[in-house]
Amino acid sequence: MRRVTKIVAAGIASAALSLSVSACGSSSTSDTKGDKGVGLAYDVGGRGDHSFNDSAAAGLIKAEKDLGVKAKELTANNNETESDREQRLTQLAEAGYNPVIGVGFNYGNAVTAIAKKYPKTSFGIVDSVVTAKNVDSIVFTEEQGSYLAGVAAALKTKTNKVGFIGGVNIPLIQKFQAGFQQGVTDTNPKVKVTSQYLYASSDKGFNDPASAKGKAQGMLDSGIDVIYTAAGSSGNGSIEAINAKKGTWAIGVDSDQYADPGLAKYKASILTSVLKHVNVGVYDLIKSVKDKKPLTGTQVYSLKKDGVGLSTSGGFIDDIKSQIDAATTKIANGTITVKSTL
Repeated sequence: MRRVTKIVAAGIASAALSLSVSACGSSSTSDTKGDKGVGLAYDVGGRGDHSFNDSAAAGLIKAEKDLGVKAKELTANNNETESDREQRLTQLAEAGYNPVIGVGFNYGNAVTAIAKKYPKTSFGIVDSVVTAKNVDSIVFTEEQGSYLAGVAAALKTKTNKVGFIGGVNIPLIQKFQAGFQQGVTDTNPKVKVTSQYLYASSDKGFNDPASAKGKAQGMLDSGIDVIYTAAGSSGNGSIEAINAKKGTWAIGVDSDQYADPGLAKYKASILTSVLKHVNVGVYDLIKSVKDKKPLTGTQVYSLKKDGVGLSTSGGFIDDIKSQIDAATTKIANGTITVKSTL
């Protein structure tokens, strides 16, 4: 994947969010102060989560390097209200940042509300669809990349037991589970898939490594030897547990977690990662605004368009490359239709 990961302090948000909306300016119906660069609002976990948010950050890093843009980055906290998210987006738009991008489906309602107030500003939303003339909806076929992870898990397991850990039991994460299960079953129906979630609805599921570590340990104790975790920064705990048990594999998500410096001590246990090229979607929107041809509508980043995929870092799936390539081709040409629901 075309990604560079930087692990940096993400303390910008707490001070910034203490400002009231009125402190930013009085206008709520027009855009002000010109274009200062990109306003990026991360989901919980923020930059440095080694996963979803870092993928978005990689797109910003590329835009800073290639396009010379400047940026303001803010981060969500656990269990926020709609008002919190709206305030964050308002702060960026009012200050003159353009585009303003909400990283994560949780920003869907906030983008819907705030984009109307700033019609001259381009907004982006990742993992949700917002219908507005100045909004670019950036979505992915996560189930397709997860299918490939299922193929790899079915071919690498020695116990015929594999596991899936989701951060929050919502339709978006169910897409990961559905694709993974189908990939496993299509490859070897004898392999049993055990799926568990950290939380039913709280977005803390994307920022609770300790909980994921406990879930993974329980799976390992039951004989599961390959675990795919789709839970943002929580997945770091799962990877840690797996690394402690010889002969077991972790499958990463969103970013190439084998190549992430922050997870370097665990990389020998990371079989592969399902790549979700949020970086590409973020960069595409920034460049379009820079070119004064802002993207709007819904952009679907599929396997066929290199929007999702499977990392090969470490060489651990080199021996099953032919099977992975065959499945990739069949998904891309429509021979295999991957389910996006359970």
